[in-house]
Amino acid sequence: MFALFAEKRAVRAARGDRATRRRIAAGLTAVTCVSACVPVAPPLTRDDPADPTARVAAVRYRSTIAPYASLRPAKPEPPKPEPWRERNDGDMPPPKADR
Repeated sequence: MFALFAEKRAVRAARGDRATRRRIAAGLTAVTCVSACVPVAPPLTRDDPADPTARVAAVRYRSTIAPYASLRPAKPEPPKPEPWRERNDGDMPPPKADR
């Protein structure tokens, strides 16, 4: 099997292997075209962000809940306690007439 691959490679090398050269040329052309499309980085017009002495804007605190207004009643009334039997009967489904 190896001899077959070696023979094919020798045949390609003997005739110049135009297809390989075309592939290489196409690849180089594609790389050149793509690299020409990359935007150039603009020069830094401000202070370098890595400079520890650079001046920065002051940090401000702004509350996220500042405009909140409570809509609860002023004094909520506590629920009246009921005996357990009445509460239980109030939660039961109504009886069916056919049973």
